[in-house]
Amino acid sequence: MAAMTVHLDVVSAEEQIFSGRVETLQVTGSEGELGIHPGHAPLITALKPGMVRLVKQHGHEELIYINGGVLEIQPGAITVLADTAIRAEDLDEQAATAAKERAEQHIANPGADFNYAEAAKELAEAIAQLRLIQSLRK
Repeated sequence: MAAMTVHLDVVSAEEQIFSGRVETLQVTGSEGELGIHPGHAPLITALKPGMVRLVKQHGHEELIYINGGVLEIQPGAITVLADTAIRAEDLDEQAATAAKERAEQHIANPGADFNYAEAAKELAEAIAQLRLIQSLRK
C-alpha cells in the first residue's frame, strides 16, 4: 500500500522552491519542532530560521533552508511561505560565513543606525545556514 501524501508548496519571495506531494514535513515553529503528516489539522503558525525537512514519496528526503516565515496547513495542501528559501545543496558556505562575520561585527561595533533585533536575526540566519552545511557533510 502506498504511503499517504499531501501536496506541499515551499515558496520564497523570489520563486517557488518546491511543489509536490510529501509523506511528512518537519519545520521549526515558534513553539518548537513540528512534524506534519497528511491529515494534520488546519493550522497557521510562524516559522523560525532553520530547516524544512520533507520526505517525498518513496522516502526521498529533501532539505530546504528558510530564514523564517509562515506555515499554513489546509485540508489537502500545505504551504511554507518564506522571505528566503534555499535548497540545501545550493547553500554557499563562504557566503554564510561572511554573513555571520558581518553580523558579529555589527553587534560588536554598533553605529548610530544600529538595530539590535535586525543584527541578531542576521546572525541567527547565518548560523542556521552554517549548521545545515556542516550537517550535510557528515
